[in-house]
Amino acid sequence: MEYVSRERVAPLTGILSVVSLAVVFAAAGGRIPPSVVPAAPESLLEAIPHVNALISLTALGTITMGWRWIRRGEIGKHKVAMLSSFGLFASFLGLYLYRLVATGGPQPFPGPEAIYQFVYLPVLAIHILLAIVCIPFLYYALLLAAAYPLEELYQTSHARFGRIAASLWLISFSLGIVVYLLLHGVY
Repeated sequence: MEYVSRERVAPLTGILSVVSLAVVFAAAGGRIPPSVVPAAPESLLEAIPHVNALISLTALGTITMGWRWIRRGEIGKHKVAMLSSFGLFASFLGLYLYRLVATGGPQPFPGPEAIYQFVYLPVLAIHILLAIVCIPFLYYALLLAAAYPLEELYQTSHARFGRIAASLWLISFSLGIVVYLLLHGVY
């Protein structure tokens, strides 16, 4: 059953990518005032990074299992794993953006300046870059899967874009955990 028109996969990928990244950049740039999100107790805001670290670890597992299952030909399990991964990604991003807007900006790095410049910033920059680059690949692979029946999906670039998206996702989530550990574990 076709859920997305085949002719609309590329334009929808572009639109979803631009809108998603615009929301992220607006939140990160302080363009969304805190008054547009409901107030939350400080304890909830403090819990979000820890919850997001668990979401990231879980997503690493679901992406890895989805990749494993498709290599074994277990398409139903692959589909569930990858849709779960997307749901985890959306949950992570929603919580991250909520905290970012509610607190008025990113959390300052509490460690030494040398670690900040030579470890934290490069890891954070690569994490963010990969997350940004991943978005259109991710949308394209998902929309192809929604637009084609399984027997025709093999004739599309779904597998190629899916491998790229999964690789970028895995690295980005892993680096996000490193960022979390630097902010909340080491310092």
